[in-house]
Amino acid sequence: MGSLLKKEINSFFNQLTGYLIVIIFLISIGLIVWVFPDTSVLEYGYADLDPLFTYTPFVFVFLVPAITMKMIAEEKKTGTWELLMTSPINPFQIVLAKYLAAVLLVLIAVLPTLIYHFSISQLGSPVGNIDSAGFFGSFIGLVFIGAVFSAIGIFSSALTDNQIVAFVIGVFLSFFLYFGLTAVTDLMALSQFSLWLENVSLSYHYRSLNRGVIVSSNLLYFFALITVLLGATALIIRRK
Repeated sequence: MGSLLKKEINSFFNQLTGYLIVIIFLISIGLIVWVFPDTSVLEYGYADLDPLFTYTPFVFVFLVPAITMKMIAEEKKTGTWELLMTSPINPFQIVLAKYLAAVLLVLIAVLPTLIYHFSISQLGSPVGNIDSAGFFGSFIGLVFIGAVFSAIGIFSSALTDNQIVAFVIGVFLSFFLYFGLTAVTDLMALSQFSLWLENVSLSYHYRSLNRGVIVSSNLLYFFALITVLLGATALIIRRK
């Protein structure tokens, strides 16, 4: 599994596309947080980073499927999947190694945004006037969103041997789980079914972490969803 994880990391950064994906992500988030007048924290005037945590999931919807789309689909297309399946690890271990590689790549992309906490802390009046608990709670939530989207991307990549199709499926499923369920909840306001939908939406649990309080029910939700997606991916591989 370690060799497979290392292979995925190396294959991502051995191509210019990998660097472009990370650079485009960081530039996009930087423009949203510091430059665009409607979202810039400099225009907002308060020492917090709400724009970072509000708009990053939008970028993740496209970024994470771009990272994961080829992890299984390309193996099938190039004919190396059969070789991988004869290796001394079972299908779930293959899926888990590729998933961990995807999560690590998402972390590599997100970690530079920690600089924003230091920057806002220095710009605060007085210096250090920032809600650190809220920031790091939101940052943990952001990591979990990336981890769930990675599981969705791996699942999508297992459905097809076409990278573009895998990307489109990954974007659709990520968008539906984060934004779609919330939109349906708003349309069916106050009904019992809408309350249940809200509890299974990603955005609901993400907003809970944004308050800076780590609640076990939110963590269990993320772990359960990731486990279901990875289990479904391993099942698809076995059946094929």
